[in-house]
Amino acid sequence: MSTSTEPLPDEDDREEVDGPEAADLLDAVVDALGGQRREGQARMAQAVTDAIRTGRHLLVQAGTGTGKSMAYLVPAVAHAVHTDRRVVVTTATLALQAQVVERDLPRLAKALAPALRREPTWELLKGRANYLCRNKLDGGFPGDDGALFDLAAPAADGAGDGGRLGREVVRLREWAETTATGDRDELDPGVSDRAWRQVSVSARECLGAQRCPVAAECFSERVRARARQVDVVVTNHAMTAIDAMENNGQLLPEHDVLVVDEAHELADRVTAVATAELSASVLHAASRRLRRSAGIVSDALDDAAVALEAALDEAPSGRLDRWPDALADAVVAVRDASRQALTDLKDANESAGKEEDPESRGARHLARAAVQEVFSVADRLAEDVGRGAQDSFDVAWVTAAFGPASRAPSLHIAPLSVAGLLREKLFTERTVVATSATLTLGGSFDPVAGAFGLKGEKGAKTPWTGLDVGSPFDYRRQGILYVARHLPPPGRAGSDDAVMDELAGLVEAAGGRTLGLFSSRRAAEQAAEAMRGRLSTPVLCQGDDRLPKLVRDFTENASTSLFGTMSLWQGVDVPGDSCTLVVIDRIPFPRPDDPLMSARSRAVDAAGGNGFTTVSVAHAAVRLAQGAGRLIRATGDRGVVAVLDSRLATARYGGFLRESLPDFWPTTSTGTVQAALRRLGG
Repeated sequence: MSTSTEPLPDEDDREEVDGPEAADLLDAVVDALGGQRREGQARMAQAVTDAIRTGRHLLVQAGTGTGKSMAYLVPAVAHAVHTDRRVVVTTATLALQAQVVERDLPRLAKALAPALRREPTWELLKGRANYLCRNKLDGGFPGDDGALFDLAAPAADGAGDGGRLGREVVRLREWAETTATGDRDELDPGVSDRAWRQVSVSARECLGAQRCPVAAECFSERVRARARQVDVVVTNHAMTAIDAMENNGQLLPEHDVLVVDEAHELADRVTAVATAELSASVLHAASRRLRRSAGIVSDALDDAAVALEAALDEAPSGRLDRWPDALADAVVAVRDASRQALTDLKDANESAGKEEDPESRGARHLARAAVQEVFSVADRLAEDVGRGAQDSFDVAWVTAAFGPASRAPSLHIAPLSVAGLLREKLFTERTVVATSATLTLGGSFDPVAGAFGLKGEKGAKTPWTGLDVGSPFDYRRQGILYVARHLPPPGRAGSDDAVMDELAGLVEAAGGRTLGLFSSRRAAEQAAEAMRGRLSTPVLCQGDDRLPKLVRDFTENASTSLFGTMSLWQGVDVPGDSCTLVVIDRIPFPRPDDPLMSARSRAVDAAGGNGFTTVSVAHAAVRLAQGAGRLIRATGDRGVVAVLDSRLATARYGGFLRESLPDFWPTTSTGTVQAALRRLGG
């Protein structure tokens, strides 16, 4: 299936690049790796080649098993080598990032070297806070507030956070003398976030290469320098978003092709980067930084923190359709106080002169970073106060405290939509290839094209093409989609007991071997407890141990089941007999009280659309497809996806959701599906 906004350019308009065709290069790679030609992979490679040559954006859905990473890497690498123009590949998960860097690119480079006449090069680029900071290690910055411990003499009995923190920082300093990369992910075993903050800085806290006294030894700068010399840079969605939004291209090196893998996550990751938080504790921390690092006492900032805390305690939790007067006044006071503090810091820097010691200079820089963050968020919130909810481009809400162990109340603000931002910052200056196994919703690319700003925005005429290359799997023969139509809808009287009975019957028929995907941690834990009391097969639950170990135990131990929440809905790859049943307890709609989703839904309604369908159903369709995709991971896999939410069969939107799933053989017969599971269990 293919959709587009404009006719394809004429052949004469395409950029011609000398060198082997993508099909020949892909065949060379497949042969070198001992694989077999896959039609969907070849179609995708040709489509990526055409997109790069024409400058036309490509949205391509490639099912599990297609080999999509090679399908985009081969033409992208060939383009980079032939034109000497860099390509950036961005992923949503660390697992895929590692696969591309550690497995795919090394094998591809070796296979393509004869045809391309040299081996392609690549670099993995992460955020600055992922690397050791030489300046901080050398005393150029003070430690974080509250990190008061004796590094030379940690607690004698090894007890307490202070002792552990001390030992971790000592180990980090020793590691800093031997590491070649300074990359946190290469430290094994790892350390706590608090310990890592003692030896690293955020992008905002960094002095910058021009002012840092040890810039030549900076791990992060070295990686960035290498990234400017290679053919392919691999990064993540968050880095891509920050580069586009805040740094005007200063984080990622110049490139003319961007490949977005796991593209179904892009809009959400950009939204997360663009979401900001303000709380009294953040203000108090910034005020302490000012006082300790720069000797500046800001009574106005302290008073604003007290006012904000009092206003948040009184404010209702949820979306701010109307700002309470006290909260609005507190936000404006925070903005004005932080702006004045920035002015005071500037004056202090000018009076200090160039002879100041590095630690004092670094301390004031950290204070400025903390206050600047406060001002940026408060200024954005104050604009929302001035506009009013109906005219704002942002959504503001209050998260209240619940229970003695919860965080204090806080203010949040996020963009109502990132479509315009994506179109302007990502899809204007480069050619984008966006791919995923779940990119169409209800059989159409239009929803994701709209989320990317390629469709539906006024004046948006960005050319794009959508292509679904299918999957090598025969879903009709390999899998069954079972919908428990007879169960009462979730929330109805007796639904919980009926679901537990249904779940027990399915897991027993499968002989364990079940991946249970639940809408909440509480639901997963309740189901695990109930099944442990009813079944003879072992049941693991997210939270029992580290997730990688749980997945490994599930994979390696026959008849074991694993229950969990959103972490298991995507990224878990368990081919073979260990997973013959995937159970989804309910359609994964967003929470009704989610302030951002509800605001987006209301905006669609106000524009004459259907907010529930456009926002909630579309969100559920992506999650449902990701969850169902855990079942068939290889050509030999067989099994059942069981959805215990009867609305998938009975509700008006059920057809749209089913169209978003792999084409499994459908049934609503309990007897049929249990018999099939018993046969699969042998």
